[in-house]
Amino acid sequence: MNTAPRTADDAWRRPGPTPEQQRHDLYIGLAVALVALLNLTLTSSAGVFMFGDPPSWPERLLWSVAVTLPLAWRRRRPEAVAVAVAIAFIAGQVRSAPEAQLSSGALFAAIYTLGAWGPDRRRSRAIRIAVIAAMFAWIALAYAVGFSNLPPGAFADAAGPVPPVLAAIVNGVLLNVLIFGFAYFFGETAWTAARREHQLAAQAEQLRRSRAEAHERAILTERVRIARELHDSVAHHVSVMGVQAAAARRVLDRDAAKARTALGAIEQSARSAVDELRRMLGLLRQPGGAEPDERPATTGVDRIPELLDGARAAGLRTHVGVYGDPVPLPGPVSHTAYRVVQEAVTNTVKHAGASMIDVRVRYLASQLEVDVSDDGRATAPPNPAGMGLVGMRERIAAHDGELETGPRTGSGFRVRARLPLTRPTVGRAA
Repeated sequence: MNTAPRTADDAWRRPGPTPEQQRHDLYIGLAVALVALLNLTLTSSAGVFMFGDPPSWPERLLWSVAVTLPLAWRRRRPEAVAVAVAIAFIAGQVRSAPEAQLSSGALFAAIYTLGAWGPDRRRSRAIRIAVIAAMFAWIALAYAVGFSNLPPGAFADAAGPVPPVLAAIVNGVLLNVLIFGFAYFFGETAWTAARREHQLAAQAEQLRRSRAEAHERAILTERVRIARELHDSVAHHVSVMGVQAAAARRVLDRDAAKARTALGAIEQSARSAVDELRRMLGLLRQPGGAEPDERPATTGVDRIPELLDGARAAGLRTHVGVYGDPVPLPGPVSHTAYRVVQEAVTNTVKHAGASMIDVRVRYLASQLEVDVSDDGRATAPPNPAGMGLVGMRERIAAHDGELETGPRTGSGFRVRARLPLTRPTVGRAA
């Protein structure tokens, strides 16, 4: 019992022939059978009976058709065709059927086709080896019987240096080795070529799917980035506008000056929101969008104080503190810090009911830290999984940073983000 593990080559099975290929095989099998019958007629008419006295005409026709006609199913049933052709070939020679040329070609084609199209690799090898071994056993038996019945003087005209019997045996064996060897080799080569073609097609399909998935991921990533930018920029201004509009409505009848101030702040916020929208639409119209370091001048750590103008207009006390030695920051880091502070201020204005916002920017040895706290309700926004907090986490994660959100000791809410600085920036800081 063979317990050897099956290799990848053995496991792969070649797909069966197409309907068109099956039709071609049928036509070829019929054509070869007809040519074999023609060859049988000519051989019999010429009296060329190389295997001795031939059988009757019906039996001659039977063996000629039995050897050649199975080729009509050679790719559909390669194993059965190879066995059937081999049996009919040997049986025909045992019965001294005179047709041998087309029969030998049919046997070659059957062995080749089994090697090229055999569904089970191990079984096809075993059948081919068994068929070839049977052929050589038959050849050995035929030589033994033939040479034992040779008449005296059969090699009277022999003139070569090799003994005539040995020469005949070597010549016959060598010829059959070449025939069966080529049939086996070309069958293996055809199967290997088919497997490589299958692998190339599979790799091409995998590459196509990978490219499609990469394209979809790129589109999704860009959509997320655009959504995050729109939320962090435009939503901030719109939120402040809502608070200021409510304040203007409440004081409109009592204090016209305060109402005008609130309306002016609304106008300024609206302009800022429109500017942000125009900037985003301009980036979308560019073929490649903005490069990571090509951040607009309206965002960055140095513009954080301007973020608090809307909060002050909404009636909140604000404080901005910068600690440590400021160093030049990479555009993406500065932009991310700005957006985190912007989102934290927006949440405070919308949800916290606070009276004060404290923003601190710390330049540490290897990190930039931004800390935003208020004295309002010590709770997170109504939707902790909303786009604001998710956007902050995504921005911080893109820089391998850390984000902390939660209530302060006593009262209020805090957002703290730490962004690692690159080595050149750390070196300048030192």
